[in-house]
Amino acid sequence: PETRSNTSVCLTIVDKDVAALDADAQAAFAKAMVTALDKQGVAFDIGAYRDAPSGLRIWAGATIETADMKALMPWLTWAFETQKAALKAA
Repeated sequence: PETRSNTSVCLTIVDKDVAALDADAQAAFAKAMVTALDKQGVAFDIGAYRDAPSGLRIWAGATIETADMKALMPWLTWAFETQKAALKAA
């Protein structure tokens, strides 16, 4: 990218099965992860910007504690694995 930010971290899903999906299905996969995390109360408003590639956007500015970022990582894994299982079951 032309511009990099260390406060708004954008993640794309590079798993081969997800990457093989069309753009709409990739966006739906990411949105399902966002929804699952929101319902668990562990991450809010982390969906990618509307004009950005599908994925996740995580605020990592000065107001965020390192421990909070570390605590989020297993939840990201959980959300990914949950949606991946749903994808395989479909």
